[in-house]
Amino acid sequence: MAKQSDKLSARSKRIRRIRKKVTGTPERPRMRVFRSNRHIYVQIIDDTTQKTLVSMSSDDKSFDGSDIKGKKEKAAKVGEIVAQRAVEAGIKKVVFDRGGNLYHGRVKALSEGARKGGLVL
Repeated sequence: MAKQSDKLSARSKRIRRIRKKVTGTPERPRMRVFRSNRHIYVQIIDDTTQKTLVSMSSDDKSFDGSDIKGKKEKAAKVGEIVAQRAVEAGIKKVVFDRGGNLYHGRVKALSEGARKGGLVL
């Protein structure tokens, strides 16, 4: 059985490996995903100015997920909403930063929801 510290160090290594290759520019900011056990959080970040341009989460007060069953469906809805907010802010293309998570399940559902909302990943 793996220790918690081993899992965290492996995840931090994956994050560093991804961040070497993925950076956000003003033309194509970085879409960063954080997944907790209960919620999913997403930010669109311009790394040159180190500013968060758009953010959304399933824990947000403006998000009404009471009629949605399941975490993947909530993640897809969060992806659609963040895409709408990004398009309103003038962002059409982003680079996807999965945050050390596998591109599977909720992370995949969020990215597909963002594509459905109008973002180009």
